[in-house]
Amino acid sequence: MTLTAAQALSADDRTSYDLGPARALSCRECGHQVPLAAEFACPQCFGPLEVAYDFPAVTRQQIEAGPKSIWRYRDLLPVPSTVDTHPNTEPGLTRLIEADNLAAALGVRKLWVKDDTGNPTHSFKDRVVAVALAAARELGFTVLCCPSTGNLANAVAAAAARAGWDSVVLIPSSLEQPKIVTTAVYGGTLLAVDGNYDDVNRLATELAAEHEDWAFVNVNVRPYYAEGSKTLGYEVAEQLGWRLPEQIVVPVASGSQLTKVDKGFTEFGTLGLVEPTPYTVFGAQATGCSPVASAFEAGHDVIQPVRPDTIARSLAIGNPADGPYVLDSVRRTGGSVGHVSDEEVVDGIRLLARTEGVFAETAGGVTVATAKKLLAEGKLDPDAETVLLITGDGLKTLDAVSGQVGPTATVPSSSKAVREALSHLG
Repeated sequence: MTLTAAQALSADDRTSYDLGPARALSCRECGHQVPLAAEFACPQCFGPLEVAYDFPAVTRQQIEAGPKSIWRYRDLLPVPSTVDTHPNTEPGLTRLIEADNLAAALGVRKLWVKDDTGNPTHSFKDRVVAVALAAARELGFTVLCCPSTGNLANAVAAAAARAGWDSVVLIPSSLEQPKIVTTAVYGGTLLAVDGNYDDVNRLATELAAEHEDWAFVNVNVRPYYAEGSKTLGYEVAEQLGWRLPEQIVVPVASGSQLTKVDKGFTEFGTLGLVEPTPYTVFGAQATGCSPVASAFEAGHDVIQPVRPDTIARSLAIGNPADGPYVLDSVRRTGGSVGHVSDEEVVDGIRLLARTEGVFAETAGGVTVATAKKLLAEGKLDPDAETVLLITGDGLKTLDAVSGQVGPTATVPSSSKAVREALSHLG
């Protein structure tokens, strides 16, 4: 079956790379197609490139019989057919929680939490890095690199170590200490750069042009990397019993995750793996870095860059590359993009933890708090089945809540003191 076939390329134009169903790179703006390569910008209009496919026929049974990881979807990803024979971190197939307690607290009829903290480095970034590494290996790269706000740094350093590759990771020097430690421990090169993520990203783009054997996962191999986020959409649909949810709330940093979850739902419908029922996509940002939410609220199509100022550092991208496409997705499906204060972010983290036993990083707090706000504003339908994406572990951002939680009481070592401390329980 063909969804986005590379029909603009002759057989002679196509490369010999084995990247599964991937057949070309196609411009998201003008549709111009180029052969598979380490390219990310259209040579005609400089628009972003994404992977074009000729998908094979795939059945639910084939997927269910596959590996217990994202590689169960390898026939739908731009990776070699032998991808699972190489050392990799095998991310994916994380739990989908039936969140009845949180649903009651929010006033939602049916609520699910897609808990992606269960990946190898405890965030969804393991998915995109695994796909990027598989493509980079086929494209001839030997060093795995990235600019990062933290989670991607962890994932790249870990994946490179597992594969036996060198890694070069660039981070803002102000990054949370736990994310610095959990990147450095893997032994790669870690460079802390004075500046915010957008400064780090510009530097990475320069370095990618200077080092032809360095694969910057979210720069020169970005079209392949981004496809890893589709697997979140695939898994949600599969875990719901091969059907689509009515609503989904996704945190927005670069915006790629939201657009690819949307793409994953669409592809499953087109391939006949699910009934292509209507669904609504909502985006979530922190107010201190909410350029996409601001554009949505103003009715604009262009994203005005901002300087981030929020505790949700994993979402702190002031000039999001996929921001315009987030607007396209939410408007096409009838959704919206909301934003919440840092105080609301912390409240969201604590609400999820005490209702469902899931400790999310600040991005998860953004998702929960935004869902709560959208419900209060009448934008999120409380009667519709809803999924919240939780994309990172709270152990990565302990500072966000460490000043607000602690022992209920400190007591002497006596049963009487314990009884007194517990008197409020009756």
